[in-house]
Amino acid sequence: MRYSLEIEGFNVVTCASGEGLLKLTLPQTSACLVVDQVLPGLSGIDALEALRARQVDLPAIVITSLPDARLRARALLADACLIEKPLLSDLLTRAIRSLLLPSGGPVRARRTT
Repeated sequence: MRYSLEIEGFNVVTCASGEGLLKLTLPQTSACLVVDQVLPGLSGIDALEALRARQVDLPAIVITSLPDARLRARALLADACLIEKPLLSDLLTRAIRSLLLPSGGPVRARRTT
């Protein structure tokens, strides 16, 4: 996924866990969080909720397989877009661009794996 996003022109920073994401110094604008739900330690949505509690309001996408109603509700409350795996075609790229382009700034993506 990193390679695909870099080919599309995104600057990608990855983390191995939700805890790793929480340790990053995140930009305040012109970035998008792409968080996998299944991570070692904190889940993707847990990490995103922790960032939201810290007032991090970057646009966010949670990617997952077979999301249940509870995960959908949590993503909605965290103001995150939910995208189901498998990631088909350019769905993720289009979602990132749609979240970032209205800001007019450079396009960046942040992802945890």
